Amino acid sequence: MSPSARPSPGHRPSEADPPAADPVASSPDGVPGLSARGPSGSPGLASGEVVTAARIARLALPALVVLAAEPLYVLVDTAVVGHLGRVPLAAVAVGGTVMSVAAWLGTLMAYGTTGRAARRFGAGDRAAAVAEGVQASWLALATGVLLAVLAQAFAGPLARALAGDPATADAAAGWLRIATLGAPGLLLAAAGNGWMRGVQETRRPLIYVLGANVLSAALCPLLVYPVGWGLTGSAVANVVAQSVSGGCFLWALVREAPALRPSPQIIGQQLTVGRDLLIRGAAFQASFLSATAVAARFGVASVGAHQIAVQLWFFSALVLDSVAIAAQSLVGAALGGGDAAAAHDVTRRVTIAGGLAGVVFGVLAAAGAGVVPGWFTADPEVHAQAAVVWPWFVALMPFGGVVFALDGVLIGAGDVRFLRNVTLASAIFGFLPAIWLAYGFDLGLGGVWAGLLLMILIRFGAMVWRWRSDRWVVVGATR
Repeated sequence: MSPSARPSPGHRPSEADPPAADPVASSPDGVPGLSARGPSGSPGLASGEVVTAARIARLALPALVVLAAEPLYVLVDTAVVGHLGRVPLAAVAVGGTVMSVAAWLGTLMAYGTTGRAARRFGAGDRAAAVAEGVQASWLALATGVLLAVLAQAFAGPLARALAGDPATADAAAGWLRIATLGAPGLLLAAAGNGWMRGVQETRRPLIYVLGANVLSAALCPLLVYPVGWGLTGSAVANVVAQSVSGGCFLWALVREAPALRPSPQIIGQQLTVGRDLLIRGAAFQASFLSATAVAARFGVASVGAHQIAVQLWFFSALVLDSVAIAAQSLVGAALGGGDAAAAHDVTRRVTIAGGLAGVVFGVLAAAGAGVVPGWFTADPEVHAQAAVVWPWFVALMPFGGVVFALDGVLIGAGDVRFLRNVTLASAIFGFLPAIWLAYGFDLGLGGVWAGLLLMILIRFGAMVWRWRSDRWVVVGATR
C-alpha cells in the first residue's frame, strides 16, 4: 500500500473510501493459510476468508502453550527444590515472588508491543511492525540489565523484608542474585512474543519458549542433585532457560529487522502504553493483596480456601488470556488495515468465545464443588470455607470470560487509557470498599468474593458499553 492510500491515524472508514491494495505475502512462519492482507484491506485474511473459531484457535492455542510453559516449569522447579528441605523451598518461594515482578513487566511489554505491531502489520508495513519489536527489545534489554544490577545490591534487604527466618532470607538472597541475571533474557523474550504475535507468527515463539523451558526442566534436577549445586543449580537453570529463550527471539529479530538503531520517539510511545498497563496491573495487584489480607483476618481456614479459589481463578485467567491475545493481534491488524468491519467481526467472535469458555469453566467448577478443594487439602474447615466461596467463584466465570476477551480487543485497539481508568474505578469504588466492609461487618469470605464479583461486574458493564459505543474503533497504522 502506498503512503497516499494508507488511512491516516484516527481515520474512520466510510463507504466512499477506496478499496485496499493487493495482498502482501506473509512470513512463512505465520498462521497457516493466512496472507498479510485480505479483502477490504484486513490483515491475515485470505481471499473470501472470515474470522472463524478455528482461525482464532490457531492464534490462541499456541499462545496458551507459551503462557502455560513458565508456570509449569515453576511447578517442576518447586518439586525439585522441595526435596532439598524446608529452607530451600521457602527461599525459592521468596525469590520467586520478587522475580514475578520481572515476569509481570514482561507481560505488560508483550501486550503493549502486540497491539502496536499488529496495526503496522495490518497497514501492510511488516517492516514497521518488526521495528516496533526492535524498540521494545532495546527497552527490554535496558530494563532487564537494570533489574539484574539492582538485585545484586538489594537482594539481601528484599529477602529479609519478605522472609522472617534469617536462614531463609540468606538462601533467598543468594538464589535471587543469580536468578535475576536471566531478567534481560526474560524481557527480551516478552518483547519478541509481542511483535511476533503482532505479525501473527505463532510457530517460532512456541518453539523458542517451549524448547527453553524443556531444557531448563531437564537441567534443574541435574544441577541440583548429581552436580551438587543445590539451590544454586535451580537459579542457574532459570537463567539458562530465560537467556536461551531471549537469545532466540533476539536472533530472529536481528535476521529480519531492517535497522537496529534505538528510536527514543518510538520507545517513548511504547512507555506511554506501558505506563497505562502498569497502572492497570498495579490496581489488580493491590486488590488481590488486600483480599488476601482481609481473608487472613477471618482465620487460617478462610485464607486457605481463598488461596485455592484464587489459584483456580488465575488458572482460568491463563486460558482466557490466550483468547485475549488472539484478539489483540486480529483487532490491531484489522484496524491498522482500515477495516473497521473486520475489527467488529473479530470482537463479536472472541467475545462469544470468551463468554462460552467462561460458562464451561463455571459449569466445571460447579460440578467439582465437592471434589476440587480435596485436591489441595484434607482439612475439613478449609472445605467448609471453600463451600462459602464456591457460588461466588462459579458466578464470576461467565462475566470474567467476556471481560478477558474485551481486554484483548481494547489492548489490540490501543484503547489502554480507557482500560486503565475502568480498572482503577472498579478497584477504588468497587472491590476495595466491598472487601473492607466485609471485614468491618464480619461478612466472612463470602463478602470478600462478593467484592471480587462487584469488580468484575463493573468492568463487564463498562467494557460492553465501550464495545457498543464504537469509541475504541480508530483505524490507521497508529492510534
